[in-house]
Amino acid sequence: MDYLGIPIWLLIVILAWTFTLKGFALWKSARRKSLPWFIILLVVNTLGILEILYLFLFSEINLEKRKRKISKN
Repeated sequence: MDYLGIPIWLLIVILAWTFTLKGFALWKSARRKSLPWFIILLVVNTLGILEILYLFLFSEINLEKRKRKISKN
């Protein structure tokens, strides 16, 4: 059965992908006490694109921590 020309199995894969990434990104932003990111991730649906960007780019940025690591080495 197709829904708008998209196979059901593909919709299930997309939903699983999106919910998994959204859940992990929301969990990480909550643990980092990042309320703006938590709200953005909760409201905006981007098929995991925003969540991937947050998890691998924005949540890792901590300039003070990086400066300390660099100066210790």
